[in-house]
Amino acid sequence: MVKILFYDTKPYDKKLFEDYNKDYGFEIRYLETKLNSETAPLAAGYDAVCIFVNDIADKETLEILKNCGVKLLVLRCAGFNNVDIQNLPEGLKVVRVPRYSPYAVAEHAVALLLSVDRKIYKSYQRTKKYNFTLNGLLGFDIHGKTVGVIGTGKIGKVFIQIMKGFGTEVLAYDVYKDEEAAKELGFKYVDLDELYEKSDIISLHCPLTKENENMINKEAMDKMKDGVVIINTSRGKLINSDDLIKALSSEKIGGVGLDVFDDEGDFFLNDMSNSYYRSPELSILLSMPNVVITSHQAFFTKEALNKIGQVTMDNIKSYFETGECENFVQ
Repeated sequence: MVKILFYDTKPYDKKLFEDYNKDYGFEIRYLETKLNSETAPLAAGYDAVCIFVNDIADKETLEILKNCGVKLLVLRCAGFNNVDIQNLPEGLKVVRVPRYSPYAVAEHAVALLLSVDRKIYKSYQRTKKYNFTLNGLLGFDIHGKTVGVIGTGKIGKVFIQIMKGFGTEVLAYDVYKDEEAAKELGFKYVDLDELYEKSDIISLHCPLTKENENMINKEAMDKMKDGVVIINTSRGKLINSDDLIKALSSEKIGGVGLDVFDDEGDFFLNDMSNSYYRSPELSILLSMPNVVITSHQAFFTKEALNKIGQVTMDNIKSYFETGECENFVQ
């Protein structure tokens, strides 16, 4: 029987995988702690380890897992920037869930955009107190605006479709252009400088790599329109938080919607309400009236969770039965 150790497990994870495991029969143990070099020895005796976005699988951790006898590192997500693939030990394979629901993430990006633009949270807080004034709630029409989309994978394309439905012009940037999709959906590929200069709204839908870490920094924001709105549902380290705070404070950036943060590991997906441990940068952003932050929930729909559960279990089954898997990272 295949033995699997789950790290960073939430109640919904356990319920999901317990339900799916009725058809697979794996031996599963669930841990609330995250994977890192200190917790990796807990995997001794397990065939596979299953992790999420804020677990750390650096070179040291991967070596410990290999020495513990782990044969498969299972990502129950699409991104793998938290895994040091370049230093993957021989005999340890990595699999992921490359596609679960692009609609979930793209729709959440739109929700963040509307919340920032139309001051939904501020209005909700007022009306709860029976304050029905409109002062400070002025927004703008999305119709007729120029939207810059960085990353035109499946999520980016769905976001573009939605933005076209709003009646916007869409400019896009991607290292790998999909000209057929550009023609079909009616958007135009441009370089980053042109996207920054012309966009009223910029939404990030690209994976995090060494090359694009902190791509949204002071230099990039200086090229943007005054009052631009930035949305990030991809990875926090795409944006330099210190530079973002300064640009928000000077009103260079008109508003921001974030579902990710560059130092989110100790905070997002956890209840920190009774803790005195705080991130200075995150606290500043949370205090700003033109910033809306959610805690890495863009993926969190019934459809996405079910896809994650099914593909994760199929990945494990395929590897241990055949030695092969269509979703290998390397």
